[in-house]
Amino acid sequence: MNARQLEKLGIPRHSAKYAIAAVQELSAGGEFSRSQIKQRIIQVSENPELFVGDPVFEALAKDLLSEVAPSDYEPITYRTWGQNIDDGAYRQMENACQIPSAVGAALMPDAHIGYGLPIGGVLGLEGHVVPYAVGVDIACRMKLSVLDMPVASMIKQFDHYRSALENGTRFGVGCVHEKPQDHAVMDADWNVSRITRENKNKARRQLGTSGSGNHFVEFGVFTLTDTAPDLDLEPGEYVALLSHSGSRGSGAAVCSTYSNIARRMLPRQYANMGQLAWLDINSSEGQEYWDAMNLMGDYAAANHDVIHRQVTRLLGARVLQDVENHHNFAWKEVHNGKEIVVHRKGATPAGKGVLGVIPGSMAAPAFVVRGLGHPESLNSAAHGAGRMMSRKKAKETFNFRATQKNLEKLGIRVLTAGADEVPGVYKNIEQVMAEQSDLVEMVARFDPRIVKMCGDGSRAED
Repeated sequence: MNARQLEKLGIPRHSAKYAIAAVQELSAGGEFSRSQIKQRIIQVSENPELFVGDPVFEALAKDLLSEVAPSDYEPITYRTWGQNIDDGAYRQMENACQIPSAVGAALMPDAHIGYGLPIGGVLGLEGHVVPYAVGVDIACRMKLSVLDMPVASMIKQFDHYRSALENGTRFGVGCVHEKPQDHAVMDADWNVSRITRENKNKARRQLGTSGSGNHFVEFGVFTLTDTAPDLDLEPGEYVALLSHSGSRGSGAAVCSTYSNIARRMLPRQYANMGQLAWLDINSSEGQEYWDAMNLMGDYAAANHDVIHRQVTRLLGARVLQDVENHHNFAWKEVHNGKEIVVHRKGATPAGKGVLGVIPGSMAAPAFVVRGLGHPESLNSAAHGAGRMMSRKKAKETFNFRATQKNLEKLGIRVLTAGADEVPGVYKNIEQVMAEQSDLVEMVARFDPRIVKMCGDGSRAED
């Protein structure tokens, strides 16, 4: 009887070695049938206190009953950037800081409540990874491409730009391209886990699509005021293409599957952690998740690559420069001389000199930023403006058509979107940037002009 079989009988992985020893002892005696041994194991798992003192099951019973004294693990502290953060995000962050292997944490100014770890939460763990601290949309990312088109062409050739967006990608839950797109990522090893293997065909069909929720593809004015050697562009105004999406249905399947595994393996005394359940990265399950997560990172990057390739081809443009980054991912990094796993759930990597993109909303600017490498943020920054209103409340409060007409008067054409993504649901991006001036410096600005999002009101985790 192995650990997986014992798990089905109610024995957590951390207690498996004691259960296996008990099974071997009973089997060796020849007095119990296999079904009787299974039944006894179930009895121990359900009432371990009755088996303390039992010569065969005492070690298992004590392990099942064991609890770590509160004084053994002092929760770590964390620093917060920004003020306008809901109480739920603080509670989630405090829970995350109680994970025994936690060694660092921070909360970004765009923070709001999420699943497990809040959106805008940064968490460093020693030797462990939390699937829900990475997120449902693994490797959700930003990509900005500066194009060789004149800025005035967005007005003069609006229909051409609109057609490029509408035909270059697809939006919505489960959306696919009628003709699957090609990319080298589909030649990678999708057998790193059962879940990636089973989702490969779905991933192929969804490659180059944008999904739902706050995901978007848009054209806008890219303004570079000063010389930036790492961008290799002359100061001035350019047309740029900006996209936001992730690993689509495949990434969601990886998160769900391995989070459930982590919860089943969670030590009894930490059962209340729920969606903060962790995996040892050196375990077979942890390594499977790590490999699957990294494959989803490659897939998300490929997804953006295909979107930008398709849209720019239809537009007839050439890419002059691009900037991109994940913001739902985990990285092995060295902090304070120790390798740790840094989770950035809706947070942008901001190591010293690292370029990234932080968006606002359909009516507010995005910024290309350069990281300043702040150690207390674990080299992180916000990933956007951050929501300040639930999707349900937004739909009750705003009328998308009215917002669409008002934005058009301001020179912003929103092709499709939902009332849950209008500008009024987001924090002020200028304030968010001011609150993290010690985390990043602004390099360039992007102002939206032609925007496309999912229009059916379906959601995706930020």
